[in-house]
Amino acid sequence: MAIALWFHDAIYDPRRGDNEAASAQWAARELGAAAVAADVIARVRQLILVTCHDAQPGSADERLMVDIDLGMLGADAARFAQYDAQVAAEYAWVPRWLYRRKRRAVLQAFLARPAIYATPVFAQRFEAAARRNLAAAVASLA
Repeated sequence: MAIALWFHDAIYDPRRGDNEAASAQWAARELGAAAVAADVIARVRQLILVTCHDAQPGSADERLMVDIDLGMLGADAARFAQYDAQVAAEYAWVPRWLYRRKRRAVLQAFLARPAIYATPVFAQRFEAAARRNLAAAVASLA
């Protein structure tokens, strides 16, 4: 799992829609060149791809990978606000009205989940803070 974390978002450009796929492809290429077993490469690819957040993670490793990826949502309020401002800066090229609408939709989708975090340790430690942070961010975008 550690190698998947290292490669996760290794390719990241807010103008692209395929960052996870490109990162997974790069990981597979590099691991293949290092003669890593095909089943390990497939698992690393899957762990990276699960962070697209377009499906429920199935395995325990996938759930942990997604929870780590979403960990920032449960940060203390000041750190989350800093992160939220960093996201806005990454998307400065998007017209503000469109950014606000799309960002609000993304954050509301996380809030609509029965649980943001899938592992007990993340749920216990970060769920309540994540919900407060997301609600505040959504309100600020109204």
